[in-house]
Amino acid sequence: MSVSTSQDLLADDAQKRIALSYLSEAWAEARLDGIDGDCLAQASLFTAFAELVATYGEEAVAKFVEGLSARVKNGEFSVMAAKQ
Repeated sequence: MSVSTSQDLLADDAQKRIALSYLSEAWAEARLDGIDGDCLAQASLFTAFAELVATYGEEAVAKFVEGLSARVKNGEFSVMAAKQ
């Protein structure tokens, strides 16, 4: 097992920002093509969970999912509108 350096963490953070940018662009294009946001969300979740299961296994992903309810209730996934 390797030890993460601050450079590794920055690289990971940068990759996550780039990945989010790609997904945001694809999402916007799909919406312009008339794909419903709910359909996109469900397809995205399925794809994400399938990738996580392939990478970490079912047990690890099941444990991760157990904590999602509290995170949703705590507003972690809510997009707040900027108040002016």
